Amino acid sequence: MSDQAVDMSGPKPPQPRALGAVNWLGLWTLYKKEVRRFLKVSFQTVLAPVATSLLFMLVFSLAIGSRRGEMMGVEFAAFLAPGLVMLGILNNAFANSSSSLIVAKVQGNTVDFLMPPLSPSELAAAFIGGAVTRGVIVALATALAIAPFVDMSMAHPWAVLYFGLSAAAMLSMVGLIAGLWAEKFDHLAVITNFVIMPLAFLSGTFYSVEILPEPFYTISHVNPVFFIIDGFRYGFIGVHDSNLLIGALVCAAINIALLTASYLLLRSGWRLKS
Repeated sequence: MSDQAVDMSGPKPPQPRALGAVNWLGLWTLYKKEVRRFLKVSFQTVLAPVATSLLFMLVFSLAIGSRRGEMMGVEFAAFLAPGLVMLGILNNAFANSSSSLIVAKVQGNTVDFLMPPLSPSELAAAFIGGAVTRGVIVALATALAIAPFVDMSMAHPWAVLYFGLSAAAMLSMVGLIAGLWAEKFDHLAVITNFVIMPLAFLSGTFYSVEILPEPFYTISHVNPVFFIIDGFRYGFIGVHDSNLLIGALVCAAINIALLTASYLLLRSGWRLKS
């Protein structure tokens, strides 16, 4: 008989994967799915917003720019460009997370991310991360498309980075909450047309709020999107309409509140499991 023992037990059954405190594999997989989902239709999700921004730039520069002259000490086109980049961030970050959830609910595919061992915080991180990525990609593509016509150099890169990422995160979480709430695409259209677009267009995207009469000047300062666009524009042209510290704190407070709400809603399974 051989001195070496023979293992007669056969192949061992597969063992459960040790996930640890964070399921990094699951989180990364869901994040990649979110990114690939919009990249697969990049003509619609990336190039179309860029084309829209270029049209805005063309129309406003030709129709208003020559008559308006300088705005906040810079050429109107240079003033307008950061607002258009931010508009792309806001719209696309919201659209990505909200459409992902509503499509899954309509098609009955929510089980794809509810069944795997993903915690509410991991689900939130993946959905928010995917939406932020789309917002950033659209922003970069828009800036590159506008750069041949307008100087897009940054006076304060930290402001561009902080307010740009804050905006992408904020609207991605608004989109996540809207996607959980909505039961059909019409519900998302209501949020887009009656909340997102008015807040964006009435926040100084195309003008300086300094020219507004009362009470509209005061009202604009309670619009959180105003602080986002003003801080983001400051990063490019070095001039701002509001107190940057207050704007930064408002963005941080809103994002903390939205992140908490997103986590609690996902943990409860609101309109996902019922």
